[in-house]
Amino acid sequence: MGHSHSNQPSEITLTIACAVFLALGAIADFTQLLPSSFSITFYILSYLSGGYSGAIDTVKQLRNFKIDIHFLMISAAIGAAILGQWIEGAILLFLFSLSGALEHYALDKSRNAIHSLLKLRPSIAHRILPDGGEETVSIEELNIGDIIIVKPGEYIPIDGTIKKGETTVDQAAITGESVPVNKAIGDGVFAATLNENGVIEIEVTKKSKDTTVAKIINMVEEAQKNRATTQRFLDSFEPRYAISVVIAVIGLIFIPWLLLGHEFDPTFYRAMTVLVVASPCALIISTPAAIISAIANGAKRGVLFKGGVYVEQTVKIDTIAFDKTGTLTIGEPAVTDLWGWSEKAQSLSDDRSDIKNMLGIAAGCELHSEHHLASAILEKASALNVSPEKTENMTAAPGKGVSAQLNGSQVSVGNLMMYEARVSQWNSVFLGKAESLRKEGKTVVFVEHDSQPIGLIALADQLRPTAVQTIKNLRKLGIKKMVMLTGDNQGVAESIAKSLGLDGIYAELLPEEKVDAIKKLKENGTVAMVGDGVNDAPALAISDLGIAMGAAGTDVALDTADIVLMGDDLTRLPYLITLARKSRKVVWQNITISMAVIVLLLVSVFMVNLPLTLGVVGHEGSTLIVVLNGLRLLWH
Repeated sequence: MGHSHSNQPSEITLTIACAVFLALGAIADFTQLLPSSFSITFYILSYLSGGYSGAIDTVKQLRNFKIDIHFLMISAAIGAAILGQWIEGAILLFLFSLSGALEHYALDKSRNAIHSLLKLRPSIAHRILPDGGEETVSIEELNIGDIIIVKPGEYIPIDGTIKKGETTVDQAAITGESVPVNKAIGDGVFAATLNENGVIEIEVTKKSKDTTVAKIINMVEEAQKNRATTQRFLDSFEPRYAISVVIAVIGLIFIPWLLLGHEFDPTFYRAMTVLVVASPCALIISTPAAIISAIANGAKRGVLFKGGVYVEQTVKIDTIAFDKTGTLTIGEPAVTDLWGWSEKAQSLSDDRSDIKNMLGIAAGCELHSEHHLASAILEKASALNVSPEKTENMTAAPGKGVSAQLNGSQVSVGNLMMYEARVSQWNSVFLGKAESLRKEGKTVVFVEHDSQPIGLIALADQLRPTAVQTIKNLRKLGIKKMVMLTGDNQGVAESIAKSLGLDGIYAELLPEEKVDAIKKLKENGTVAMVGDGVNDAPALAISDLGIAMGAAGTDVALDTADIVLMGDDLTRLPYLITLARKSRKVVWQNITISMAVIVLLLVSVFMVNLPLTLGVVGHEGSTLIVVLNGLRLLWH
C-alpha cells in the first residue's frame, strides 16, 4: 500500500489535510455556512493531499511500465471527478491514504519492537585512561582491548569480558532469559544488557558495529525484507491482477455504452465502483502484516527468524535432530557418583566418612588445577560441606591427572593410566565398578593415597533441566520423530536418549558425518536441526531448517542458522513452532477475509448497484481488519 518517502510530508499529515479539506468541501456543498462555489476548490485540495503518495508511486510504476493498486485508486478518484462526484472521490482518497498511514503505523510498530533493543544500547561509554582517570567517548570510538567502567543501573554499551568486579546482569533483551545472570571476572557480557548491582570494569572484545545486538537488529531488518513464500506469490500476482482489473473496467465502460447503447454516466459510475472494490489492497498486505508481527514477537523473546520464509518453513517441520552437548545437555560435567574404598572389607563403600575423606583429598589436589573436571569436583565438595585438604607441591601430568603431597605422604587424582603407574595391586571389585560406570558414559576419576586406592568419582555431562519437558511438549505439537546426533560414545548417547524418550541416536559422529545423518533423515521428513553453532554449522546449513541454540556467543551460529535462539533455552522450541503455526493461520484468515470482501462487493455492484462510497468503505475496511488481525501476533 502507501509507501513513505523521507523528506516529504508524512502520510499522517497528508491524511489529516485530506480529511480537513474534504470536510470543508462538504460544508460548502451541503450547508449555507460557506459559499457553495468554494466546494470544488476544497475537493481539489483534498484530492491533492489524499492522492499525493499514491500519485508519486503510480508515476514511478508507470515509468517502469507497471501498474499497481495506487494506479487503480487514482484512476477511480479521477473517474469520480469526471462524473462530478467529487465528494465520493475525495472520500476514496481519504480512506485510501488513511489505511496506508495505519498500515505503516502497524508495520512500524512491529519494527519498533526490534528497535527498542537499540534504544537500550547507550551511545556513550566511560573509558578508563592509562593514568586511572575516566573519559566519556561514543561507543563507535571504542577499540578492542579498551577498558570501560559500568556502574549499577547502567546499560552495558558494548560486548566484552569482565576484568574486575562482579554483578548480576539482566540479559533479557539479548537472550530472552527472564532471570538475571551472575557475572564475575572472565565472563562475557553483551551490549544493551542491564548491569544490576555491581561496579564492573569490562575489556572491549568487539567493535560497536559487530556486537551481538547490532547483529540481531541487522538480522531482523533483513528478515523483514526476506519475504515469505505466500507474500512473494502475492507480490508477483499484484501487477497481473491490476492489469486485468483495468482491462475489465475498460470493457465495462465501452461495451454497455457503445455496443448496448446504455447511458454513459451510470455505466461509467459502475465501472469506477468496480475499479475500487476489485483492488486487492487487503490481499497484498495480508501476509506481511502477519509475518512481520510474528518476527517481531519472536525477537522480543530471544527467537530470531532470518526471514519470513523461515516462519512458513517452521510449520512444515515433522522431524527434529538435536545436537547433544550444549543443546540437550548443559555441556559441563558434574559429579554423579562417589564411592569410598573400605580397606578392611576390601569393597567399595558409600559410608559417609570414607566418602568425605576421599572427596577432601581429591578437592585438595584439584584446588589449583585448570582441568574442566576439577571445578566439578570442587563444586561437589562445597555442596557436601567438605573442605579441601591442604596439599602442597601439586604437579599435573597432562592426560593423566594431578598428584600432590599431603602431610608428607603422596596423594593423586587421575585416570586409569595414572593408576596403572601408581597402584601395583588392583582390586577386581574396584576395577569392575569403574568399568560399569564407564559403560554408562561417565568419566571415572580414581583417588589414591600412598599407592592405595581410596575411592572413585564419576562425572557426566548433565541434561538441561528443561529438556524432558521440551521433548514432551514437542510430541504434543505433533512432531513425529526426534533424534540425537553426537560425537560422544554410544553408551553416553543411549543413556541420554533413554531419559529423554528420543526416537533414535547417531553417536560417535564427526561434523561431516552429522551432515550425512541429516541427509538420511531428509529422505523421510522435513528436518530441523538444533545445534549450538560451532561444530554444527555444516549440519545446520544442510537441514530444511537450521536452529542455533544459545547463540549469544557464537558468530558462526548467527551466520549459518535460519533461526537463532539467543538464550540457552530449549523451551523456546515449542513456542517457536506454536508461533509459526499461529502466524500461518492468521495469514490464511487474512487471505480469506480479503478475497471474500472483494467477491461480496463485486457481486453487490451488479446486483444492487452498490454506491461508490460504500464500495470504498468496504474495501478500506477489509484492509484495516487484515492489518489489525496481523498485529495480534505481536502479543501472542
